[in-house]
Amino acid sequence: MYGPTPSANTIRNAEYANRFFIYEVEGLKQNEVTDQSESPIRKSGSVYITVPYNRMNQEMQRITRMGGKIKSIKPLNGSNNHSEQAGTKTASKSKTAMSDTKSKKKSDVPVNTYKPKNPLIGKCVENRELVKEGGIGRVRHLTFDVSDSELRYLEGQSIGIIPPGKDDKGKPHKLRLYSIASTRHGDYGDDNTVSLCVRELVYQHPETNETIYGVCSSYLCNLEEGADVTITGPVGKEMLLPEDPNATIIMMATGTGIAPYRAYLRRMFKEKHDDYKFNGFAWLIFGVPYTANILYQEELEEMQKEFPDNFRLTYALSREQKTADGKKMYIQNRVAEQVSEIWDLIQHENTHTYICGLKGMEDGIDEALSAEAEKHGKDWSEFQKSMKKAGRWHVETY
Repeated sequence: MYGPTPSANTIRNAEYANRFFIYEVEGLKQNEVTDQSESPIRKSGSVYITVPYNRMNQEMQRITRMGGKIKSIKPLNGSNNHSEQAGTKTASKSKTAMSDTKSKKKSDVPVNTYKPKNPLIGKCVENRELVKEGGIGRVRHLTFDVSDSELRYLEGQSIGIIPPGKDDKGKPHKLRLYSIASTRHGDYGDDNTVSLCVRELVYQHPETNETIYGVCSSYLCNLEEGADVTITGPVGKEMLLPEDPNATIIMMATGTGIAPYRAYLRRMFKEKHDDYKFNGFAWLIFGVPYTANILYQEELEEMQKEFPDNFRLTYALSREQKTADGKKMYIQNRVAEQVSEIWDLIQHENTHTYICGLKGMEDGIDEALSAEAEKHGKDWSEFQKSMKKAGRWHVETY
């Protein structure tokens, strides 16, 4: 007699189906394809294109074919006005509104705004490969649209992703946590997105030799732009940046452990803030197998070139570089090479040290610092405890 009650996701999908989005695009060039387009085209600057929800994927592909780059995607709030002016006003209004609600003091750390029983349904707006030809494995940079939500996060936090489907026991998959790779304002600077850096987990079964793919990492690495994604969080207080703009920040990372540091560095050097201008010193020591595996290489080296007095970038390329005694150059070896300067820096109360990535690097880093501490008549274990107590030693490894 009565029809079924629609689920929250069904209602949300129906709402999306009736919505339009503004694409801000740059770099479009006039050619045979654009000659047939009804959308406005300019030789330079930004173009604002209104896109219905059900054509988001196709429009992304069309823009790529025309040589364009999507700078931002924002909801049009139901309006179907194709004028550039309408897009500009909508974007400005959205950015102002979101910034007013999200730019709170860092001491007000948001935690678990969205939980597994009441998750946020975001939308994938970007999924691109970070590993260049000749590198090992797949690592994707993903950006999710979280506009019209209450999600607010800080640099150094994580979000949970719940992959679709069920496990081998017939139960829904559990969430997996991923470090956020964007600043609190998102990659587009409008407070409407959150980004991740995800490596696809692939390994051989020890008994059957079958190739096994990680459930959530493979799901994310193969996620289509325009697809929904189930998000929880944010969580975490261990990896937050200090509020002191004159602090020294030492960052040690392997692989996707770069994620929170990308957020730190973009906040320090890419974004402009009225309440935060970084005048300190940031040092990233980054370990990967090959040059082709340096994630966000162009971004990092551009910042180093632009801010040479405030940012130092040091690589440890294990398959390309050798230590003085001819062994592979891992991050712990690079730390050992630089340990004297690192030791001097961590004597200052405004120096914070961060370690993120594979847990295996911790012992080597501790060994190097222990030897250096002994030269100065100090016990590294006790000194490290004092740094932890002061909130200056931050570790997130797996």
